[in-house]
Amino acid sequence: MRLFIKILVATGIIAFVVIQFFQPEKNIGEVTQNHIFRQEQLPENVQLTIQNACLDCHSNNTRYPFYDRIAPASWMVSKHVTEGKKELNFSEWGEMDAYDKIRALEDIRQELEQNTMPLKAYVVMHREAKLSEEQKTALFSWIDKKGEELVKSSIEE
Repeated sequence: MRLFIKILVATGIIAFVVIQFFQPEKNIGEVTQNHIFRQEQLPENVQLTIQNACLDCHSNNTRYPFYDRIAPASWMVSKHVTEGKKELNFSEWGEMDAYDKIRALEDIRQELEQNTMPLKAYVVMHREAKLSEEQKTALFSWIDKKGEELVKSSIEE
């Protein structure tokens, strides 16, 4: 039984070392003209909130924490980023038409109201991403204002 435990532990250590060689591609890109920060005049507090709570998973440039260098955590982070960008990518904001932006703003509002974003697991590791009621109110104000502008501009077209 003792030999079996030693073999099991040794196998686990070897497997852990081997999986370190299989790291996902990093989500590190340039901030282009299509990025929301270059496309919109955001209030400073809203921009800071989006930067701290959204951009790691919803842009082309993720700030990677220390644990992302260790598999399998790196795989989980990569999966979250891939899924987040699929839902909304703030780096491609300038490429979206008015209707897609309106839909994105409605989705952001819904996620915030339901407290499903940012993900709880993300907030545990990134305390600055925990949104206060004041931050949510500021985001809602910007969402409402921007939504009205987009609706108005799409009617005029």
